[in-house]
Amino acid sequence: MRKEDCFYLGKIVTKYSFKGEVVIKLDTDEPELYTEMESVYVEFGTNLVPFFIEKSSLHKGNQLRVQFEDVYSEEEAESILKCEIYLPNTMLPKLTGDKFYYHEVIGFTVVDVNFGEVGKIVYINDKAAQPLFEIDRDGTEIFIPMVDDFIKKVDRENKIIKVEAPEGLIALYI
Repeated sequence: MRKEDCFYLGKIVTKYSFKGEVVIKLDTDEPELYTEMESVYVEFGTNLVPFFIEKSSLHKGNQLRVQFEDVYSEEEAESILKCEIYLPNTMLPKLTGDKFYYHEVIGFTVVDVNFGEVGKIVYINDKAAQPLFEIDRDGTEIFIPMVDDFIKKVDRENKIIKVEAPEGLIALYI
């Protein structure tokens, strides 16, 4: 499995028992969606290795207590500690309305209600204090904050995101 075909689910943060159980801190608002998984991919260096789950249960909010097959001791659990966990993109829950996954909107056209067509989304910058749409307009980069109040409509069928950017923001880049 290639990492590009997967999404980040969380990280193994601690050992739970002397029988090899571990705790995964999930990067989700809905941890209950992931209690019935059969397997996950564990990242070792640049490789994703499938690990099969014997049992799992929710643990303290957004954490999942997991017993993997073939991990039955503290030493074996120690070997996967701090590893990141991934699942195939096909396992992402479908979003509707104006909610979207970052990878899903790459290539969408951004249309501002006042300005008109802005350009195509080439990247979502989530390293800043606030996530930004990185938009290419004929070679010019334009950044629009991903604020709920700015996003007016997500049209998946036509691959368009309608926004209402603050007055003058787009003009700063052109």
